[in-house]
Amino acid sequence: MGVNGALLAVDAGNSKTDVAVLARDGRVLGEARGGGFQPPVVGVETAVDRLAEIVGRAWEAAGGGGLPPRFAYVVACLANADLAVEEERLKAALEARAWSRSVQVRNDTFALLRAGIDEPRGVAVVCGAGINCVGMTPDGRTARFPAIGKISGDWGGGGGLAEEALWWAARAEDGRGEPTALARTLPGHFGLPTMYALIEALHLGRIPAVRRHELAPVLFRTAAEGDPVARALVDRQAEEVVAMASVALGRLGLLDEAAPVVLGGSVLAARHPLLDGKIAELLAVKAPKAQVRVVTAPPVLGAGLLALDAWGEPGPEAAARLREHYEAA
Repeated sequence: MGVNGALLAVDAGNSKTDVAVLARDGRVLGEARGGGFQPPVVGVETAVDRLAEIVGRAWEAAGGGGLPPRFAYVVACLANADLAVEEERLKAALEARAWSRSVQVRNDTFALLRAGIDEPRGVAVVCGAGINCVGMTPDGRTARFPAIGKISGDWGGGGGLAEEALWWAARAEDGRGEPTALARTLPGHFGLPTMYALIEALHLGRIPAVRRHELAPVLFRTAAEGDPVARALVDRQAEEVVAMASVALGRLGLLDEAAPVVLGGSVLAARHPLLDGKIAELLAVKAPKAQVRVVTAPPVLGAGLLALDAWGEPGPEAAARLREHYEAA
C-alpha cells in the first residue's frame, strides 16, 4: 500500500515530540522525533512549523519521496492543548497544513490513556514535568481538568516537586523552617556545599533552569532515606494523583466499577516505592475497584491507537500489531 491512505499519529509533549506514519493494518511505516511542543512560549504558528518539520521527516522515512505529506486521518495529541479554545486554535493550524481532511486534536494525556487501555474506557494521570488527568468512556464522554498550573488548582509534577523541595531546603538552612536533609542533598547533587550556593547558582544562571527537573529524583531518594519533610512531599504527590483520578472516575460514573487507572510520565513511570505504595493505599479508600496500570511505552502508541479507532478498521489485529511495535522496543 505504501503511504497511500496512511494515518498520522502525533504525540507532542513539552520536552519531545514523536510522530508515526501508520498503515491501516497497524504497521509503522515511518517515525521521527523532535523537540518539545510549546505554543505558549513560541506561538502557535512557530510551534506547528517545528512540528511540520518532524512530520516531514516521518513522511520521508515512510517512503513519501518528494510528495507533500497527505494522510487519510490525523490524530495529534498535543501538550498545551489544555482548554477548548486552545484545541480549536491548534486544530485550525493543523488543518491549514492540508495534511488531511480529517484532523483530531486532543491533549497529550489522552495518548497516555489510550496506550494503557484496550478500549476507550478509564482514566489516566500523567505526572512528568507537570500533572494532568483525563478520562473517557466508549460513548464519547470525557473528563478532564484545565491543568495549567496553580491557578487551575494543580500541585506537583517533577517541576512542582523540585520547587517545593527547594523551598523547604532553603528555609531549613536559614532557620525559618524545620530541619530536612534536603538542605544537604539538593546542593550536593550539583557538587555544591550549601543551599545558599545552590540558590546563587540557579539565580545567576550558572546552573540552567532546565536542570531543576533533576531535583525530583533527589527528593525521592531523600524520602526513601527517611527524611520526614521529603516523605511528606511524596505523600502529597500521591494525594494529588489519587484526587484527580477519583474525581475523573466519579464524573464518568466509573467510581464503583472495575475501571483502569493508567499512570505515566517520568515521575510515575520511575516506580518510586514510596509513591507507588501511597497511591495504592489511598486508591483503596477512594476508588477500591480501580485497576492501576503503569505505562512505560512511548505515548505515540496511544495516538496511533486513537487514529486506528477513528478509522474504524481493520480491528484488533491492527491494534495488536501497533502495540507489538512499541511495547517490544
